[in-house]
Amino acid sequence: MSMAASVDTRPLTELALTAAIAAAKLILDVYSRPIAAVTKSDGSPVTEADAAAEAVILDYLRPTGIPVLGEESVAAGIIPVLGERYFVVDPLDGTKEFIKRNGEFTVNIALVEHGVPVMGVVLAPVSGETFIGDAGGAYACDASSGIATGKRAISVATAAPMRVVASRSHGHAALASLCETFAVESDVSVGSSLKFCLLARGDAQLYPRFTPTCEWDTAAGQAVLEAAGGAVVTLDGERMRYGKHDIGFLNPYFVAASSLDLARRAAAEMSSILG
Repeated sequence: MSMAASVDTRPLTELALTAAIAAAKLILDVYSRPIAAVTKSDGSPVTEADAAAEAVILDYLRPTGIPVLGEESVAAGIIPVLGERYFVVDPLDGTKEFIKRNGEFTVNIALVEHGVPVMGVVLAPVSGETFIGDAGGAYACDASSGIATGKRAISVATAAPMRVVASRSHGHAALASLCETFAVESDVSVGSSLKFCLLARGDAQLYPRFTPTCEWDTAAGQAVLEAAGGAVVTLDGERMRYGKHDIGFLNPYFVAASSLDLARRAAAEMSSILG
């Protein structure tokens, strides 16, 4: 069963999709030229595309009057009073992928209500692949033409064979142990929040995260996966929540999975492995 909220967010979904398409167009323009990256205070790279894409998205969302938590705004020290309902924006998730030019980066826009993401749009500018989740369910479409076409419903696949979204060769040492316990047959490695989307469309069942993420990295992906019937839980087995202002919007370790039961079992295993 979908964990998405019953509030109808679909008019905001359409707005977020339009904003993401506009941001993608701008990102591809930067992508077509030599890319200059600078390093932020936390050591992560940022390019001119990040700030420009966020500015475009903010322009689209501003008329709603709903506050926006944006990655680049936060980096610049701009954090609005969020309240119970706000957008979460990562204008370019996977800047390292962008710089490597492997196409595995996304525009992420989510709506959070009462601490949980209830709507999310994840758009990969290079392929045009777009994933959407809201109260109406989860679906994929193609936005490469500048409009969304070929919309189709997606849902998780809980049957074997078990696939994990992670790179076992570059992953955390605990990953191998987790894969063994859950009889993981293969791993599918992909950049950015596309990891959540692979689970949402049934290409994999498990995405354990042992390294740091921020709320803008995960909110849209979580909304898509939950709308597709999956779950995202922290190591205590509880649904991952948002609005962690006091710790700089950092997420704890988490497990995304094709079902709540699998997510909770993997979270318990991770907890015991990490001690």
